[in-house]
Amino acid sequence: MASVTGFLVPVPPVGVGVGVGVGRRHRFGVAAQRLEGGSGSSTVVSSEYDSVAVVNGSSSVVVGVEEKKRGEEEGLTALWDDGYGRRTVEDYFAAAKEMCLSDGGPPRWFTPLECGPPLKDSPTLLFLPGMDGTGLGLTLHHQALGKTFEVRCLHIPVRDQTPFEGLVKLVGEAVKLEYALSPNKPIYLVGDSFGGCLALAVAAHNPTVDLVLILTNPATSFGQSQLQPLFPILEALPDELHVAIPFLLSFIMGDPVKMASVNVGNRLPPAKQIEQLSYNLTALLPCLPELASIIPRDTLLWKLKLLKSAAAYANSRLHAVKAEVLVLASGKDNMLPSVTEAQRLAGLLRNCKVRIFKDSGHTILLEDGIGLLTIIKGTCMYRRSRRQDLVMDFIPPSMTEFRYAMDQVVGSFCSVTGSVFFSTLEDGKIVKGLSGVPDEGPVLYIGYHMLLGLELISLTDGFLSQKGIALRGIAHPDLFMPKVESMSSEFSMFDWVKIFGGVPVSASNLFRLLSTKSHVLLYPGGAREALHYKGEEYKLIWPNHPEFVRMAARFGATIVPFGAVGEDDIAQIVLDYNDLIKIPIVNDRIRTMNRESVKFREERSGEVANQNLTFPVLAPKIPGRFYFLFGKPIRTQGMDEIVKDRESANQMYLQIKSEVERNLNYLIKKREEDPYRNFIDRKMYQIFYPDPTPSFKP
Repeated sequence: MASVTGFLVPVPPVGVGVGVGVGRRHRFGVAAQRLEGGSGSSTVVSSEYDSVAVVNGSSSVVVGVEEKKRGEEEGLTALWDDGYGRRTVEDYFAAAKEMCLSDGGPPRWFTPLECGPPLKDSPTLLFLPGMDGTGLGLTLHHQALGKTFEVRCLHIPVRDQTPFEGLVKLVGEAVKLEYALSPNKPIYLVGDSFGGCLALAVAAHNPTVDLVLILTNPATSFGQSQLQPLFPILEALPDELHVAIPFLLSFIMGDPVKMASVNVGNRLPPAKQIEQLSYNLTALLPCLPELASIIPRDTLLWKLKLLKSAAAYANSRLHAVKAEVLVLASGKDNMLPSVTEAQRLAGLLRNCKVRIFKDSGHTILLEDGIGLLTIIKGTCMYRRSRRQDLVMDFIPPSMTEFRYAMDQVVGSFCSVTGSVFFSTLEDGKIVKGLSGVPDEGPVLYIGYHMLLGLELISLTDGFLSQKGIALRGIAHPDLFMPKVESMSSEFSMFDWVKIFGGVPVSASNLFRLLSTKSHVLLYPGGAREALHYKGEEYKLIWPNHPEFVRMAARFGATIVPFGAVGEDDIAQIVLDYNDLIKIPIVNDRIRTMNRESVKFREERSGEVANQNLTFPVLAPKIPGRFYFLFGKPIRTQGMDEIVKDRESANQMYLQIKSEVERNLNYLIKKREEDPYRNFIDRKMYQIFYPDPTPSFKP
């Protein structure tokens, strides 16, 4: 074990100590401490700013143990700071240049200090670099990943010419050491381009180790590279012309505009966004010649040979890979046919997911977009043990994820629907806002499921922005099935449901959510209510018997019934299930879809048991407004009779259902008093007044 400025870091004994800065202050002040003892020595190197440290040997340096314990025990709350956008590509070039100034020795591991102390029981993440070999390819993601992983990065010095088999052995030894230290935790290998080949080769040699591979534009397709005709020219190119190669590589490897957009705020006015982007581009372009020092001519020629052998080695062993794999492919990769390669790997590997980012270039990890941790969470790839637990392994949404989802994913939805929230205080008074909603869990929110579940967007936005609460939604199991993921290989709304806390509906998941004092969102009507037929607006389609009351009482959870109206203000059902099932060809697809859908209800009678569902055909309207009313909280603490007596539980169930219906009727009536119910009226108000648009008085 070794401690690096504030937290303990177990590091494989594979290199000597060195530190490199990754901040904007490029002057480097170093303070090193060497401890003798054990089988080797440890060198800890730090600087006056955020840096990275490399440790050799098995000795320990114990520094800031209290800080580590505090970081492990506190956990993460909703809207935590993941630091994404704070680092830029300029920081990457500055750190890489400084690292290469006095670079030598064999390949070794380092831990970025800005990763900070991770959460307790976090798995290990080993980053395997691309052609640059610096190991700094996760610069934009260090802070976020450092909260949830023990991060190690492999550094391959500029002049090093270790053959591919030697690198496979080196990484394999690190994997075996981590496995010996924590045999019940997965080990993540993040392989970028060339590192993707390395990760696959290591996985093939370690089939019994629990490995999770994240491959970004893996170079297994190097033989089909668009640049193959240029490689002979590079070998014959005179030394004096090599200075032009970095500029060529920079535009081939990534999109400079996307690289410069990393810290440009989406919520800035357009003029400010353009100004910031221009400034970033101006700062970035002078950094491009640094590629000549990161990848000099001899190194470039060696790396091309290394890539060729790596691709051949990895491809010949794909059949032996048993690890869980996620391939991230760029649609605008000008170096490799990454999208085609991702699809090929998905067909060859046993457990492989694919996500395509159509607007990204080869160096996707250095471009503006979604953070790597966000992608791992959205694809349900994050776990702390051998078995995935979507409840216990949940990482609350960060502020970056929240803003990105609201701005880029759902766009202007919240603005168009103009959602208004009302809640009920303990004395029965209805007030605007969510002050009547409990702050402490466990809380079970029971309500009406709007058409297509459109209210979920507003609920997520409202609870996070007003209460700082991440709702854990109980979702249909189909959302977590591989067949749904295969419908779109791009990062989609299905992935965002998981990022914001969705879990498959099951009694065990509800049990664990309540046991962890979560705020749980449950719709008794489920998919049948969300995909209702014509004339069923605001009709509760619930089971005949309670499915949740006794479990809530067992944990003393507070039940909050709520109503949501407004679906009829934004769309009209033109064709529902009954209409579509009469259309030839369409009816066959509907029957197939329903036959393959997961059936999870035990209900044998009642309308909710009718699982013949399909997405209706809708006609949009001029948008109205969404309204939410949360009823008076129902406390179940101490109600032991509900747990033991089914009749008492049924009485409370009917009370909750009646309260939801009362909330719906209240909102349907009161919205007529809202002078800004219409979208046009609201927009006119917003033109002249900066304040939030008012609504009816409760």
